[in-house]
Amino acid sequence: MNKKIAYQGVQGAYSEQACKNAYAHYKTIACDTFHEAMWMVEQGDADLAMIPLENSTAGRVEEIYRLIPRMALHVIGEHFEPVVHCLLAHKGAKIEDLKYVASHPQALAQCHNNIMKLGLKAEAKLDTAGSAKELSESGDMYSAAIASKLAAKLYGLQILKENFEDMHGNTTRFFILSRDKQIPVYDSSKRYITSLVFQVKNIPASLYKSLGGFATNGINLLKIESYMGAQQVKGSQFHIDIDGHIDSTGMKLALSELAFFAEDVRILGVYESHRMHSDQQAQM
Repeated sequence: MNKKIAYQGVQGAYSEQACKNAYAHYKTIACDTFHEAMWMVEQGDADLAMIPLENSTAGRVEEIYRLIPRMALHVIGEHFEPVVHCLLAHKGAKIEDLKYVASHPQALAQCHNNIMKLGLKAEAKLDTAGSAKELSESGDMYSAAIASKLAAKLYGLQILKENFEDMHGNTTRFFILSRDKQIPVYDSSKRYITSLVFQVKNIPASLYKSLGGFATNGINLLKIESYMGAQQVKGSQFHIDIDGHIDSTGMKLALSELAFFAEDVRILGVYESHRMHSDQQAQM
């Protein structure tokens, strides 16, 4: 029985491309919303979900950070997917004849200079792959779409220009979510990330005291995000990504100190650091 991985978007979306690159033998399932993709995993209709967390150009995906504290899933890995925008058109169309280009607003913004150079009128759509699909269903030889190479293949469009983005190196970081907890056995020769959420107690300098144990034990914090708590929550909530494994000596001490000054501490997952994440850490 083929395993399945869910993602948000239509066929050809960059999230589907990430699924195929990370889990080539899994069947991909397109979902209308992030919540639906996560729900499919919770219900057992999919084995994994590929959920975008942040983009090097556009920043964090706000909706995901609102869903994370409430989700019942576990983070079992991270994946970095390079975003390579392609200018797509019908087969036989010529770049000099184009008048319009459609895509998601973020993609249009990331290709703004190149769009201007061609003198095209930009049209905003709900997503990149959706714009490619819509173009494929029309006979318009004067319009183009900005989407992935996968979208071009799926919808029978030609790539007029690859790497159409103004600045190269745009990358999206994904969380890989599973219904089952999968914590790798600690190996001191490997790099790990521990992701967790917690709520600080409503006392002076609570965040400073909660995070102090990481500093004193030489543990590097890779990321920290704050949440607006519900009305019944007295203290602020935070999400942190930590450079380390929960079974290392320093992490054990740091987490003990965190538990003393914080409450509702929940480990989202422990997973090996992706190659691109490790490269970034090595350059710091």
